[in-house]
Order: sequence, then structure tokens, then C-alpha cells
Amino acid sequence: MFTPQALLDLHAGAHASLRGLLDHCATLEAAELGQGFPGFGYPSISTQFAHVIGAEAYWVGVLQGRCEVDEEDPVFTEIPALEAYRAQVGAATRAYLEGTTVEELNTARPMMTWPRTERLLVPARILLRVTTHVYDHKGQIAALCRLLGKPIPSGLDFPLA
Repeated sequence: MFTPQALLDLHAGAHASLRGLLDHCATLEAAELGQGFPGFGYPSISTQFAHVIGAEAYWVGVLQGRCEVDEEDPVFTEIPALEAYRAQVGAATRAYLEGTTVEELNTARPMMTWPRTERLLVPARILLRVTTHVYDHKGQIAALCRLLGKPIPSGLDFPLA
């Protein structure tokens, strides 16, 4: 059984970690942020960030009864814009969690997902998936930083606080 507070704690850690990675990537040139590398589903650092943040926005929308899907992820060329997007989406997730109950989080209910498909889903599991998704893409961004010759600092790959 998951509680709103436990998920808020996990969410805060994921966003602090993501913010640290954004801070590291602020040292990169715009061309480096947008440079594509074959073998990555989202081939650049900027598209990785846009995807992981956009996925959180999508799933919180689903939890709130909205199935908002853009045909393409938003394009960001600068870290401050990505940080503002991260902060906005993170605040929406926190607001959702602060306004829900243990019962609501742990009870499966029908939700509309893309492409207009109703699925029986458990909100807490969606939020756990959103959190693990951050770490999946942080690893990919770390790999892209290494390929650019700008590895992330020690401790940023697995923060404990």
C-alpha cells in the first residue's frame, strides 16, 4: 500500500536528481544539447529531458481525467526553459499527490490513455512508473554526456538524498 507522503518523497528525490542533471547540462553549449546520437530513442540531451518531463505531464493528466497528447514533444534549446518545464510539471504532480488519499492511490480505476484506450490502472503504480522513468532517462543523458566528453560528476548518477 502506497501513501501520498511516500510517493511525494520519491517524487522529490527524482526531481532533485533531475534538477542536478539539468544544472550539469547547463555547462553544455546549445549545439551539444541538441546533438543527436544514433542508438538512442531520443537522440539528444534536450530531447531526453523534454521526453521524461513530458511523460510525467501526460500521466498526471491521465490521473486527472485528461488524455492530452501532443504529436511531437516540445522543443527546448536551453536549460532554463527545461528547468521551468520541470518545475511546472513537478508542481502539478505534487499538487495531485497532496490532494489524494491512500485509498484513491491504491484503487484501480478506468482511465483514458492514448490512443483513446480505456484501461484499468492503479494511480500509485503510474506514479512509481513516472519516478523510475526519470532514472531510466537520467542514465541515457549521463551516457550522452560521456559521449560529449562531459561526464556527470560523481554522486549525481545515484543520489541518496
